[in-house]
Amino acid sequence: MKKNNIALIVHACDRYELLFKGFEYFFSKNWDFDIPVNYYFATEEVSAGLANFKNIKSGKGEWSNRLSTLFDQIEEDYILYFQEDMWLNKPVDKEVFTELFKQTLANQWNLVKLNSSEVFKTNSTPLFIKGFNVSVLDNKESNFLMSHQVSLWNKAFFKQQLKPNEHPWRNERKGTKRLKELNPEIFHLDYFAENGNPAINKNAPDIVRSEYQSISMNATLNHNAAPFLEELKSAPHLAAYTEKLIYNFENGITHDGKPKPLKKDLFKKIKDWVKGKK
Repeated sequence: MKKNNIALIVHACDRYELLFKGFEYFFSKNWDFDIPVNYYFATEEVSAGLANFKNIKSGKGEWSNRLSTLFDQIEEDYILYFQEDMWLNKPVDKEVFTELFKQTLANQWNLVKLNSSEVFKTNSTPLFIKGFNVSVLDNKESNFLMSHQVSLWNKAFFKQQLKPNEHPWRNERKGTKRLKELNPEIFHLDYFAENGNPAINKNAPDIVRSEYQSISMNATLNHNAAPFLEELKSAPHLAAYTEKLIYNFENGITHDGKPKPLKKDLFKKIKDWVKGKK
């Protein structure tokens, strides 16, 4: 049965299976599961049994194709999008999300970005949600209009941004270009301090923000992971798991022990450099 027509999807790749248990630990600690959404943990072929989540699978394929396939499997019309390497480290307020969902559905908003970043330039509106100004992006002045940080999307609109056979970096780059041409109304709420970033909107002075850290870069744990690893030491039932994470972190080992994936947009950078030499 649908809860408020919102699906929270954690979009994971099988190579990052090592991160699933850590994501679950910190998400369960900081998230309020009374928030009215349905919970999906999306993998490729690996089975994932996270508490409170239904595991859905896309099969193998390019990033945009896999995500589009996942959208076809769920009936909800709105997507609250997460990835498995975004680990929560501050509590989430049910009241903020309940009101956000109410406003989004009533006004049929296509996209509400929930992470704070200096790449966004915004204009204020008269609307507030528990002290957070519901601002509007200046699309011309902002970058990363298409990004894979935590956001609330109209599913059909999100799917329109998933062109066939785009890897995530190309989807962000080309998707941003497409959105600048389309120039849709994109809303922004300073709710999540992504990697500790400060708020950018004209909010009330007493807002209480949540936070998440992106703890992986190029299939290895980055410096943001260190406080989480320290906290996991206090969970005896995760001792072996924590030891594995710490070993990988200290030795720069990828999550699955395989070579680091090549960010394919490096080829474009090389191509552009060669063009500039001609």
